[in-house]
Amino acid sequence: MVTIDQLKFDEKGLIPAVVVDFETKKVLTLAYMNEESLKISMEKGLTCFWSRSRQELWLKGDTSGNYQHIYSITADCDRDALVVTVMKDGPACHLGTDSCFNDLVYLNPENAGFTLEGLMELIEGRRTEKKEGSYTTYLFEKGLDKILKKVGEESTEVIIAAKAEDKAETIYEISDLVYHVLVLMIQMGISLDDIRAELASRHVIDHKVKQEKMTK
Repeated sequence: MVTIDQLKFDEKGLIPAVVVDFETKKVLTLAYMNEESLKISMEKGLTCFWSRSRQELWLKGDTSGNYQHIYSITADCDRDALVVTVMKDGPACHLGTDSCFNDLVYLNPENAGFTLEGLMELIEGRRTEKKEGSYTTYLFEKGLDKILKKVGEESTEVIIAAKAEDKAETIYEISDLVYHVLVLMIQMGISLDDIRAELASRHVIDHKVKQEKMTK
């Protein structure tokens, strides 16, 4: 276990802290701590930083309510940088986004793989910039009732395939269902982070229930 006095703060008494989401492993923000803010973070179990612009301590969430509950703090091999893993109550960025890191600078096309985030962007693009002949654009043009109808139909197809114990067909139908659910999410302004946050809250509740059962 590394102690605070073993860490290497810079000439201004600061050390960079990379904040990472415990659930998604996504980088949320890069901030700075001094010895005092690090001690407060460890005492409260909440991230506390040193604001270089305001020259004062900054307990994340004090004004916004978007607290970051610390799971762990790890130093790098040189002990001059920290990774702070947290479970967050809300957006990490002051702009209201889940993470401060949203603006893509470069993506190697050879390594670009499929992601749900990428599919969501494509679906959103079909809604904002309608493309003739696009099935996704067609769904948005028809509106919520049509989208809900398709979600219902695909749910039924999943049930039929699963009841037949046809794994390949079930995978195919689940994929159709997921796609239409994503379309519904875009239509209603629901993000993947909204779903992650809801599932994470249920994980915490489930963990608490298990603990209560163990203590009885």
